[in-house]
Amino acid sequence: STPPPTFDIKNKQQHHINFMHSLGSALILLIQTSLAAGINPVALPDAFVHYRRRRLPHPTPPSPTVNHPANYPAIIIDATVTTSSAPATLTIMSSSSPAAASGPESTVAKNIDGKSIAATVRSELATKLSSLSPTDTNRPGLAVMLVGSRKDSQTYVRMKRKACADCGMESFLEEYADTDAVTEDELLAKISEWNDDPRVHGILVQLPLPAKIDEARILKAVKPEKDVDGLHPANTASLFNTATHAGAAKLNWKDFASIPFHIPCTPQGCIELLDRIDIDIEGKNAVVIGRSNLVGLPVAMLLLHRNATVTIVHSRTKDIQDVVKRADIVVAAVGRANMVPKTWLKEGCAVIDVGINSVDAPGTKRGYRLVGDVDYEGAREVAGWITPVPGGVGPMTIAMLLRNTWNSWRRANNAGEGDGGAE
Repeated sequence: STPPPTFDIKNKQQHHINFMHSLGSALILLIQTSLAAGINPVALPDAFVHYRRRRLPHPTPPSPTVNHPANYPAIIIDATVTTSSAPATLTIMSSSSPAAASGPESTVAKNIDGKSIAATVRSELATKLSSLSPTDTNRPGLAVMLVGSRKDSQTYVRMKRKACADCGMESFLEEYADTDAVTEDELLAKISEWNDDPRVHGILVQLPLPAKIDEARILKAVKPEKDVDGLHPANTASLFNTATHAGAAKLNWKDFASIPFHIPCTPQGCIELLDRIDIDIEGKNAVVIGRSNLVGLPVAMLLLHRNATVTIVHSRTKDIQDVVKRADIVVAAVGRANMVPKTWLKEGCAVIDVGINSVDAPGTKRGYRLVGDVDYEGAREVAGWITPVPGGVGPMTIAMLLRNTWNSWRRANNAGEGDGGAE
């Protein structure tokens, strides 16, 4: 009477591993069921197993979006084991395709694979950039300012510059390792130089800055059209303009390439993840946990622009569990490890976990592990979709940074979305 387990088949390399895992699970469940019924199975070496594996035709054409369930074949495994009393059969069906919808439904949420989706976005950008001549010096360029010698900041900057190189963009780095010697005026002078440099289409100031530097003044010095982080007050104001008054120009928020200003990278990445797995945002109840300027407020506005009914909860929210429980879409961006338990979640909801928190993990090489703001293992028992940490939202931030830089180059050159040609 126990429903058979389900397995998501994610790539060719996993097919054989998952198949053998499924077969082994079938045998274990069959033996357990036999023992519970008072039937003694024969010794395993004397048992024999019949199995078959077949692909089921998809009822709809596969989706072009990454990690959409229709892209993966349904797999059925029939395991027949002869016992001392009678043969018994246990069937396992994967639920990774709509073709398997008539079979037992999985109670485990599907992962939103941000790493794969980000790789696809970067590949799409590389394809667009490949239309430019290798000798063309007019290419999208990202300038990065790094102040100080924080290891994490250095790592992030390396990753961003590598991502630029991988997709064919130029990158420029200005480092100020000696925080005692660097001055605010020195940083402002470099930003002014980049503002006027036609090779630079995006300017990124790696945060945090030393305490003696006025962060707001530095960020405001970046030209809004080159502010690929989307942090300039002008870009923030544009994001928070709902354009509901008469005569206001309406923007197509389903097409980020058409938005004429820069959107913060991490919030944009959250929406991109939902779009890539075909979650329909319009009309949904969405709850954003956290009200930061970097993620909480911008992602709430993006959801609102997509016609979701949005609630922001925070440390002073009354009955926070009841509020979150009504959400079809939950975005957690509060920075507290495992704050959201499964009891807060509505069955089948989509969970975007922005949090990256370290918790002690004695016995591991690093002594810690990374977790999100949501109790991942518990949430998987309730949610329909969930981003893992790491490997969910994180990779999307750099992908969106590259896309913002591409869009900045397009606007500067009056180029079309698909290539370097004129619109």
